[in-house]
Amino acid sequence: MSDKEFGLNDVVEMKKQHPCGENRWKIIRMGMDIRIKCLGCGRSIMIPRAEFTKKLKKVIEKAELD
Repeated sequence: MSDKEFGLNDVVEMKKQHPCGENRWKIIRMGMDIRIKCLGCGRSIMIPRAEFTKKLKKVIEKAELD
């Protein structure tokens, strides 16, 4: 499994950190656009999937499957 495989509720690290200083994000919605939530300040942003995969550095922790 590569670092670039991601799914819903995974915690990921992006190449650039958020202005609040945090670099960890949680994936909260997936589709054509991906919504990620900053784990520092709680703000969420939505970015196109192609842009997200380009800016993704690595998956820090995978979500537990029920």
